[in-house]
Amino acid sequence: MNVRTRFAPSPTGDVHIGNIRAAIFNWLYARHTGGAFLLRVEDTDRARSTDEACRRLLEVMEWLGLTPDEEPLYQSTRQSAHLEAAEQLLQNGHAYRADKGDTGQGEAVLFRMPGRDFSFHDDVKGDLRKAAADMKDFVIARANGTPVFHLANVVDDIAMGVTHVVRGDDHVENTFRHLALYEALGAAPPRFAHLPMIVNAQGKPYSKRDGDAFVGEFREKGYLPDALFNYLALLGWSPGDDREVMSRDELVAAFTLERVQASAAQVDLRKLEWMNGEYMRALPEAEREALYRDALERAGLWSGAFSEEYFRDVCALMQERVKLAPLFPEQAGFFFTEDFAFDEKAVRKRLLKEGGLDALRQMRDALGAIDSFTPETTEAALRQRAETLGLGAGALVHPVRVAVSGLPGGPGLFEMLAVLGKERVLARIDRALSRFADPVTEG
Repeated sequence: MNVRTRFAPSPTGDVHIGNIRAAIFNWLYARHTGGAFLLRVEDTDRARSTDEACRRLLEVMEWLGLTPDEEPLYQSTRQSAHLEAAEQLLQNGHAYRADKGDTGQGEAVLFRMPGRDFSFHDDVKGDLRKAAADMKDFVIARANGTPVFHLANVVDDIAMGVTHVVRGDDHVENTFRHLALYEALGAAPPRFAHLPMIVNAQGKPYSKRDGDAFVGEFREKGYLPDALFNYLALLGWSPGDDREVMSRDELVAAFTLERVQASAAQVDLRKLEWMNGEYMRALPEAEREALYRDALERAGLWSGAFSEEYFRDVCALMQERVKLAPLFPEQAGFFFTEDFAFDEKAVRKRLLKEGGLDALRQMRDALGAIDSFTPETTEAALRQRAETLGLGAGALVHPVRVAVSGLPGGPGLFEMLAVLGKERVLARIDRALSRFADPVTEG
């Protein structure tokens, strides 16, 4: 069998990660089997479907590398085929006309359920069955002559030669109706695989209330396409081993529908951020630096005052810590401006507590006496001064860090001091001593 999967979104708004996860699974399965991945834009709801939403959909798919193997099919161009199918069903007795709900607005076309149980094997959920008594006749064409989702969906899947329908499990109930439509239209049904819901920590459907929910939001936050693709591929599926960071080729080679879990998949944004950090570190150096530079420019922190060598040194120092490029100014901005903010909690804890400013004065003297300002010499000076004062190294490390960066944490202190340079470090310590000095203590 030549596998043909499809992604069939409705362009009525921004693309939810649950929808794009379905696209990823379809793409992976098609690639794994050597088949084709298709795109059908279900834009028949003209009141809600917009050109802008369609543009964003295609842009998101391109960003994630979800390129369809054939030209996208726009369902709105297929209305005549849908209505021809409705007429065929009317003629062979599988459908009838009725004023649904006695609205007086005209007769809709209703599909006549066969009056027997339906069952199918779901490639994720296993064998499923629904009793005839629980399946009522349903509308396939409205009184105004427009086709309903059920009919358009089945007719287009037949026309596109779709062999595997991989979609969210909110469509399970629809599948029983669709099986009856396939039968009435004289077409063999595809195989079905219904993906688990994506939920929040409380087990409820994941939405905007739980954090970023649309693909565009993740892109704006600085998530890399390969990282988001990788994470969503693991949301409801696993390769059967401990691998988490996987290349496209590795995902394609490992992906099977048999390993898709039937239970709901919980979103963990902290894990996604960790994974993005892994992908950030794996980027070519020049590409990573370009992302950092762009973030600095957007924050108004980039200027020609800093050499390329200095910039590269800062980037190398921060690459293990920055998981999202737009956060680079927040985490490393102090390297590029003297007008950096101080973390108030860190100031209280490290500088204003008893002995904090005294420790800073001691380190100002110790660092001022160093000729060659390197990570090794600054560390040796700090440890020697701590030993002389009978203090632990941390009692001196933390006040210095807050004084020169304004932050409670960051890269290794001694490497940070060396990159900043002796002159800037001493000036910053002097400024902190002046700014936070206790008037009573200072006399």
